[in-house]
Amino acid sequence: MAKQRFRDIKKGIVKKEKKQEIPFATNWQKTKSVLTDSFMLLMPIMYAVFYLVMGSREEFRDNMLMGWIDILIPFIAIQSAFFYFGDGQTPGYKNYDLKVVDISTLKRPSLIKIVIRNILMVFTLISFFGWAIMFFRKDKRGLHDILSGTAVIHIKK
Repeated sequence: MAKQRFRDIKKGIVKKEKKQEIPFATNWQKTKSVLTDSFMLLMPIMYAVFYLVMGSREEFRDNMLMGWIDILIPFIAIQSAFFYFGDGQTPGYKNYDLKVVDISTLKRPSLIKIVIRNILMVFTLISFFGWAIMFFRKDKRGLHDILSGTAVIHIKK
């Protein structure tokens, strides 16, 4: 591409190229969708682990580390399946018109990226820094999205 002269740009002879605006989801939209997913996906898994796998809440309390592993592995697997086979949407994301995309292509990420994103999301929610970083970034991406190369966008209908 030839070098553009300022005079030509000022007169409007040469048009500047505009960057594609990515409609990143707001923190409020993401929070509402995560709450919806936690009740629709996480609660049934927790109930099954509490009463079917471990026998009671007291048994879960006594073996809490193993209980959380039994809860998080199926949750990550189910959520990854929704993101990969459900066109980047879980039930909560679909309800609020959100979608997980690869940041470089704006298309559905690979299964490996989705699984890495979901594993990192668990650790991000545990640490305050990883969770709070999305409130200070312009693109509203959390640490798990930055490390996995994904983003949550709002799709217009």
